[in-house]
Amino acid sequence: MKIENRQRVLAIFAITAVVLLASDRLILVPLTRAWKARAGRIVELKREVTQGGMLLGRERVIRTRWSGMRTNTLPNNVSAAESEVLRAFDRWEQDSRISVTSKKPQWKRNEDDYMTFECRVDASGTLPALTRFLYEVEKDPLALKIESVEIASRDNDGQQLSLALQVSGLMLNPPTQP
Repeated sequence: MKIENRQRVLAIFAITAVVLLASDRLILVPLTRAWKARAGRIVELKREVTQGGMLLGRERVIRTRWSGMRTNTLPNNVSAAESEVLRAFDRWEQDSRISVTSKKPQWKRNEDDYMTFECRVDASGTLPALTRFLYEVEKDPLALKIESVEIASRDNDGQQLSLALQVSGLMLNPPTQP
């Protein structure tokens, strides 16, 4: 083989190698990356479609539950809502036979479409009385959520306990403030 032919073959081989390397880096790798991303997105979309189908299947149950929640929220009148919660605390106090030492109500406007009513209650009583009180708070249909509970002993035997309870209530579509 002549030297010119050998140089030509080596030049063609070198050019072919550079073209293959460039096509790998510039075409094949980005296409593979895009293909994997598209496959991942398809899996995610299939999962979302499945989840949406399950939600549609449970629509009646979800709407019924949401309707129940909306009807049990606090009234749209701030004073009526506060009065209702405080009356509920009095009722639970009488039913469980504990003594409430303080109630500290506070309103918070988080968004334009709802407000929260937070109330901290300090009480004392026996363990059965406090558990009955907490049970009454939880089972009541009023839209209250127990945020925190602290129970401490007031004597050495643990017969008298103190309770620090913080609850929050929900008021949907509160009246606008002037």
